[in-house]
Amino acid sequence: MKTHLNTLFVTLEGAYLKKDGEAVAVKLKSETKLRVPLHNLDGIVSFGWDNTVSASLMAACHDHGVALSFLSPFGKFLASSYGGVSGNILLRREQYVRAEHEPAALAIARNMIQAKLHNGRHILQRAARDHGVKDAVRAATLQTGVDALAERIKAAGRVTSLDSLRGTEGDAAVSYWAVFNQMITCDDKALEIKGRTKRPPLDRMNALLSFLYAMLAHDCRSACESCGLDPQSGFLHQPRPGRASLALDLMEEFRPFFADRLALSLVNRKQITADDFHVQESGAVALKDDSRKVVLQAWQERKQDEISHPFLNEKMTLGLLPHIQARLLARHLRGDLDTYPGFLSK
Repeated sequence: MKTHLNTLFVTLEGAYLKKDGEAVAVKLKSETKLRVPLHNLDGIVSFGWDNTVSASLMAACHDHGVALSFLSPFGKFLASSYGGVSGNILLRREQYVRAEHEPAALAIARNMIQAKLHNGRHILQRAARDHGVKDAVRAATLQTGVDALAERIKAAGRVTSLDSLRGTEGDAAVSYWAVFNQMITCDDKALEIKGRTKRPPLDRMNALLSFLYAMLAHDCRSACESCGLDPQSGFLHQPRPGRASLALDLMEEFRPFFADRLALSLVNRKQITADDFHVQESGAVALKDDSRKVVLQAWQERKQDEISHPFLNEKMTLGLLPHIQARLLARHLRGDLDTYPGFLSK
C-alpha cells in the first residue's frame, strides 16, 4: 500500500476498506494495515479480485469527493465510483479542448516523445557501457545509436507541429532499431529483429515485443480510466473508433524502459528461446501458449521492482508508474502543473 499524489493505492489481495471516523482504514484479516484521513485523498485505487469496500466508506468518499477505482490484480480496469458531482467532466472537457488545439497537444506530446527517446538512449548507453571492455565493436555501434537519439531529442524540442514531431520520432526509431540487435547477447540469430513489424509480427523478437506492448497498452488504458481521463482522446495518436489513443500516447515513454528491457532480459537469460515461438505458413510469428505464461510471469515480477520516481522523488513499484504518470497528466490538465513531466529513467 502506498500513497502518491493524494491517491491511495491498495495492492493487498483480500483487503477490506472501511470508514473509521473521518479516515479510511485498510484491514486484512481483522488487522488494520493502514489508516489515512479522507481529507488527504482525492482518489483510492484498489487492485484485487476479493477486495471489498464498506457502504459507509463509499458514502464518505462521495461526501469528500474521493474517487474509488477497482482494478484486477494485474491492472485491468473494472469499475469506478464517484460522488454525485465529479470533476471528471471538467477534466475531460479540458482534455478534449487541448487535443483539438495543436499547440497545446504538441506541448504534451513533445514531453512524452522526448521522454521515450531519453529512455531508449539510456538503454543503449547501458548496453554500450556493459560491452565496452569485452566487445569494442559492439559498443561503438551502440554509441552511434546513442548519439543519433541525442540529436533527435534536441530536434523534438524544436518542432512546431505534431506531424514534425511524428517525423522526428520516426527518424529516432530507425536509429534505435538499427542497433537493437547489438543488445542481444544470446548468440541466436533467430532471435534478432529484422526491422519493426507489427500486424503481424514477422520475426520472433517482434512477436515478443508486440505481446509486451499489448500488456503495456492495457495497463496504460486502465491508468487513464482510473483517474478520469478519456483513454480514447490522445494528443499524439489520432483518434479512431475503438483506438485508445491516450493510452498509446502514455505508453510511449514506457516502451524502452519497461517492455524492451524485459524482452532483452528474457532472451539474453535464455528464459525465452527460438523454440518458444510458432511460425505460421503466412510468415506471421507468435508466442506459444506455454511461453506466454513465462512472459506474463516475468511481466508481473517486473512490475514489483521498485524505483525512485525522478519527478516525485518517491519510491514506488514499476506497476504504479502508468497510474502516476496519468495522474500527473490530469494535474497538468487541471492547471496544477505548468507542464506534463514525462518519465525519465535513471
